Amino acid sequence: MEDLNQMLAHAIDWAHEIGRIHLTYFRGNSLNLQLKANINDVVTAADKESENYFLRQIEKTYPSHSVLGEESGMHKGHSDYEWVIDPLDGTTNFSQGLPIFSVSIGLQYQNETVLGVVYIPYFDELFTAIKGKGSFMNHQPIHVSQKTSLAPSVLTTGFPIDKDTNPDNNLAELSKILPLIRGIRRSGSAAYDLCYVGAGFLDGYWEPNLHLWDICAGMLIAQEAGALVTYYRTDREISILAAPPALHSLIEKQLLG
Repeated sequence: MEDLNQMLAHAIDWAHEIGRIHLTYFRGNSLNLQLKANINDVVTAADKESENYFLRQIEKTYPSHSVLGEESGMHKGHSDYEWVIDPLDGTTNFSQGLPIFSVSIGLQYQNETVLGVVYIPYFDELFTAIKGKGSFMNHQPIHVSQKTSLAPSVLTTGFPIDKDTNPDNNLAELSKILPLIRGIRRSGSAAYDLCYVGAGFLDGYWEPNLHLWDICAGMLIAQEAGALVTYYRTDREISILAAPPALHSLIEKQLLG
């Protein structure tokens, strides 16, 4: 394998620059908002500029590597490395002027995630992980919540983009879990949610119908911080559950019960 520490340093630099791109557009009038799959799925000029910047950096630095990007799809290289990027996770928030959005950069080697970087530019929060070496927020170690029961827990979730046409839209799961916990949050960024579970700010996260670019970096960061992360169902794209081990089975029971 190549030097993961060097790759992490590059990814951090790229994430900071992409965050700068985000902030130059944020709450401005030049978003050029467009629809993708439907009215619930949007893209802005900031998404596209951010991904194009990342592709240029990979072409210069690691030209043999593959890249899977949310906006431009697969760019196939000639090595065992594949970068997985969501250039602006939380585009709906971003387009509304809400400050919860992030850049998510994951790196896979032979289909296994070995590096993750998530940067939340508005709050200047940087989450990083290398497989087997723990997780960090702004270079300080993080760990999942120590809670062991649902009653004092605050969980987070999200809803699929086809929620208006498909009744399998997470509302049933939410209605079962909500009465049992202290509170529910819905941030609008899967990468943010996974990192906040890793840091112990949130006690668990589940969401159906995601894509690899949504969860690649954040999943490793949560795992390296002590979370148990599983796919709680296999019939709805990537449907993920992340929580401290003591809470994971309690949440899963409600989701699948």
